[in-house]
Order: sequence, then C-alpha cells, then structure tokens
Amino acid sequence: MSKVITSKNELSFKAEDLDPMPVPNKILMVKPEHFSVDYVINPHMEGNVGTVDKKLAMEQWEAVRAAFEKTVDEVVVLDGVEGLPDMVFCANQSLPYMNRQNGKEVVMSIMNSDMRKAEVPHIEEWYTSAGYEIHHLNYKKISDFEGMGDAIWHYGKRLLWGGYGFRSSMKAYEFIAETWNVPVIALKLENPSFYHLDTCFCILNEDSVLIYPEAFTKKGLALIESMFTNIIEADKHEAEELFACNATSPDGKNVVIQRGCKKVNTKLTEAGFTVHEVDTGEFLKSGGSVFCMKMMAW
Repeated sequence: MSKVITSKNELSFKAEDLDPMPVPNKILMVKPEHFSVDYVINPHMEGNVGTVDKKLAMEQWEAVRAAFEKTVDEVVVLDGVEGLPDMVFCANQSLPYMNRQNGKEVVMSIMNSDMRKAEVPHIEEWYTSAGYEIHHLNYKKISDFEGMGDAIWHYGKRLLWGGYGFRSSMKAYEFIAETWNVPVIALKLENPSFYHLDTCFCILNEDSVLIYPEAFTKKGLALIESMFTNIIEADKHEAEELFACNATSPDGKNVVIQRGCKKVNTKLTEAGFTVHEVDTGEFLKSGGSVFCMKMMAW
C-alpha cells in the first residue's frame, strides 16, 4: 500500500489493519555547544537573536538527555558544528525507517532554509557509520523536506503522517510512499506558528495523539479523528507559547514535555501516561523543544 492520503474518504484502513514496525529503541541527539539564535526563519525566533544563555542551554539539554535515557535503550550523542546553530534540532535532517527485512534505511532531508542545508551531511555521516541504506531526494523535483520535523511514524505501525505547507513538499511524501511501500497521511499546515507537524501533533501510542486543533484544516482533523480513539487537545497558550505538542513519548508510556503545560499534563496523567517535565526555555527562543531535540532511530 503506497499512496498519499489527503482526505478521509481515501482511507481504506484502521491503525490495527496496518503492518507492524518495530518501535525505535535509540535516540540521536546533537550537543548544543554552538546553539544560538543568529537569524529569523520562524515566528518564534523574532526578537530572540543573540539572547541565548549558552550555559543554561547546555544544562537544559543535559536534563532532556537524562529524561530520554530513562525511556530508551541508548542515547547517541553527536558533536555540534560551528556555524550551524540549529543542528541541535536533529529531528529535521532525516527520516529513518526499519524495513520489512529489519534493514535500516533513511531519507535525508532537503532543508527549506539555506541557513540549515549544511547540517544534513553531518547527520548523514552518522547514518552511514550505523549501517543505514541512504536515500537522497531529487532536489530538481522536490523543493524541500524537513525529516521527522514533518514526517512522523505512527506508533508501531508502517504508516507515516506527513505535514506540508511550510517546510516539506508533497512530492517528498510521494517518493517515500513509493520507495518504502507505506501509506502516508498528509496533513496541511496553515498557521505559520506551527510550521512543522511536530509543533502541533504528538503521537503518544497506537491509539493516542496530542494535538493543537487550530493548526489543521477540517480535512486534516477528520483524518486524525479517523485514526485515533484518544485525542488530547492543547489550548493556544500551551501549544504556542510552551510547545506542548512538541513533547515526545518514546515508549508509548512516558511523555517528556516542556515544563508548565499544566492542562495538557493533567489530561496525559488522566489518560495513564507518566509525565516527565523538562525546561527547554532557551530552545523555545529558536522555535524548538523536546521533540525537535532528538531523532528516534534503530
């Protein structure tokens, strides 16, 4: 099944009908020694150029790393690169995949901003060393694709959710669907404050998702409602100011989330999840939080 789905009437399956895929047991992170806000490429960066406290940012990153170490088998840490301040947001440069023969593959990104394009080869070096088959998009046909910032695997299933409208091209999802023979549910993003899917859509487990509804079209919401039985909604303040939906649940039980998301955290706890609060305040200045700061891999 290799098609890109954009409306509910194109759905011919439920989550339980899909082929299983092993849940990633490894997290990749990039040290923030070169992290700063040097330019503005999203609304959250405005007014924050030159304001990052690097010592505090490192402390916050270490706390996020410690939280991840409680939920996965291994956290792999790469050094940052001078001149690439946003490389710490390592959800964006790639999309890894475990194929049906348990082989590891990855599609490398074409970053939307020229400021970030040089990050991709550095991340690719790790995938090569880890034995992944590397796929590159045809930049003559595909303008941009920002990896797991926009492309998020359904928990434990061979189904990809893909955001488009700001940073990723629909043509990238057509390539992925055909190359890996997986369905892609494409969700159009219209609010510039939620420019990546991972800013407004957090898959918690096979049945549960955390979303900010106002980031999606009616068609998008209908698709989400068709595939999840438990939908937790964040309000505007917690979604936009605290990046509540940029949380992550590596194991389907524990949720690592920005500190202060009181309403969402109450809902998560009531739904049976264990909440781990961290402070990513310095990274919020650049428009990223927990999910952006890691890549789930095998």
